[in-house]
Amino acid sequence: MADLDRATYPPVSVVVATRDRPGLLERAVGAILDQDYPGEVECVVVYDHTDIRPLDLPVPPGRVLRHVNNTHSRGLPGGRNTGAAEARHDLIAFCDDDDHWLPGKLRRQVELLAARPEAAAASCAIRLEGPGIAKDRRLDRTEVTLADFVEDRVMEVHSSTLLLRRSTWDAVGPVDEELPGGYGEDYEWLLRIAAHGPVAVVPEVLVAVDWHGGSFFFGRWAVIVEATRYLIDKHPELAGSRTGLARLHGQIAFALASGRRRREAVRELGRVLRLNPREKRVLVTVPVVLGLLSGERVLRLAQRTGRGV
Repeated sequence: MADLDRATYPPVSVVVATRDRPGLLERAVGAILDQDYPGEVECVVVYDHTDIRPLDLPVPPGRVLRHVNNTHSRGLPGGRNTGAAEARHDLIAFCDDDDHWLPGKLRRQVELLAARPEAAAASCAIRLEGPGIAKDRRLDRTEVTLADFVEDRVMEVHSSTLLLRRSTWDAVGPVDEELPGGYGEDYEWLLRIAAHGPVAVVPEVLVAVDWHGGSFFFGRWAVIVEATRYLIDKHPELAGSRTGLARLHGQIAFALASGRRRREAVRELGRVLRLNPREKRVLVTVPVVLGLLSGERVLRLAQRTGRGV
């Protein structure tokens, strides 16, 4: 029976990059170790250039908990790349330190990936949880393709949902550590993953995403502008969708306006309108350009509904 389980449910390595979130980290790692999964599970916690503080958690049979330092560049991309390099198994999953998995997450995704050999990765539906919000986000499709990601970010394919084979990791390359500030690293990486094959989707909600209404990038408007322009330059396929390109230029316009670079924002809005007059970021950027609302205020209002800008 053990050999059968190993063939059907092969060992999985799970990477959790972290920095100074001890309570949330324990919740995330505890949910990984407690997965209803017959195969082996290795959890690699990567500390981002800070002292390792080993977690005092029970480690059930068939589970391994390891603590390592980030040996790559400081930040989330470097932490994920360190964890993937340390991972000992051919299936690799990722979980942010402030999110947590439901018990059947690995089982359902491993089964789906086995049934979809052409898929580059597996994802699942998510639940947004935070002050004043508890909202399920499900996709009405069984896979997400490169064309879908070019058109839209598809936020349901969250970094904490991803499971992929080592062969996919090797083919698409690591998370981009050159991306300015690490902003949008998950979307940039997903574009490369989807170019390798579709992302198969488990329809059930299997990951709870901490939706606290804040962001590491609140107020870092110049970084957002630089990173989004970097993304557009790196991925020429984005130019194949006027809707998708308008969305990204809309993000730039919003960040420019929020950073009080209003003349630049107006010029960027003109580009957005030429690409797609219906782009929603035009409506949220105009009040910021006019000084009626701050960018931070707009983001908080949007996130209360489970959306970003």
